[in-house]
Amino acid sequence: MTTSTLINRRIVLASRPVGAPSPDDFRFEDAPVGEPSDGQLLLQVLYLSLDPYMRGRMSAAKSYAKPVAIGDVMEGGTVARVIRSRHPDYREGDIVLSHSGWQSFALSDGVGLRKLDPRAAPISTALGVLGMPGFTAYAGLLTIGQPKPGETVVVAAASGAVGSVVGQIARIKGARAVGIAGGADKCAFVRDELGFDAVVDHHAPDFAAQLAAACPEGIDIYFENVGGRVWDAVFPLLSDFARIPVCGLIAQYNAGPDAFPGPDRLPSMMRDVLSKSLLIRGFIQREFADQRPAFYREAAEWIASGRLRYKEDFVDGLDRAPQAFIGLLEGRNFGKLVVRVAPE
Repeated sequence: MTTSTLINRRIVLASRPVGAPSPDDFRFEDAPVGEPSDGQLLLQVLYLSLDPYMRGRMSAAKSYAKPVAIGDVMEGGTVARVIRSRHPDYREGDIVLSHSGWQSFALSDGVGLRKLDPRAAPISTALGVLGMPGFTAYAGLLTIGQPKPGETVVVAAASGAVGSVVGQIARIKGARAVGIAGGADKCAFVRDELGFDAVVDHHAPDFAAQLAAACPEGIDIYFENVGGRVWDAVFPLLSDFARIPVCGLIAQYNAGPDAFPGPDRLPSMMRDVLSKSLLIRGFIQREFADQRPAFYREAAEWIASGRLRYKEDFVDGLDRAPQAFIGLLEGRNFGKLVVRVAPE
């Protein structure tokens, strides 16, 4: 296979969405694949991770990271194979974790790559349970939440890539895990496969009452990754000195400028933050980068012993990435959403 015969299929940002993204916000392009120069390597993308944070990259609003420019390749974590190398640290056939984005090939100078061992775990897990989502759960729960035996830990999107790991680590640390998920199948998976102590369906008409019944002694840690009406149900149940790590607000990502009508509830919320001595701490997982070696080691041990389980939701073909991403923001995925771009 020569690069002259290869075509790079890539998906670029065509326009900035207002509200929910649509297929028209993405554009497909085909471009030639270049040869690597000295110090570079050519990667063939095998798997692309789809994650909620990507919605923020589509917006020009001020955030913790620069937005994707109009016409640029959509951002995303990938697992790739080295197919050409002029870099001393990599050879053809190496499998690496990279940040190549929504495209089938990418040139790299080696910065930010991490070699993967296909014998240690399925390589797609480097995008999920053994990757950024798993580490987000690990660092946020243990550093900010600091669960203690007997405490109640609640997490929404409990069947997803982050939430599923949060609840299982809570159980490993001796806490009681209560999950919130959408639909009977997801709730059954959280309860029966992941081993949560209780699970509540947020689609239930009496969701708030069911959550209260599942947390009779209150909530000591709420791992926030959803926001919206889930937060409304959780907040009154928070115990004194509760800790709330905040890693995402997926229910609000597609909200337009007029999406939050009604009275200003911030003053009453802040009163409870004060009177209950609540700790609310937003975080980005890269803040805890020094914990990654411990995470890789412990998570691998927990998976090997059966104490940490995971579910992946595969979509075949890069062309299906936009529709799959739109579905992710609507909660249609079941497990860590991964696009299979090319065969291993």
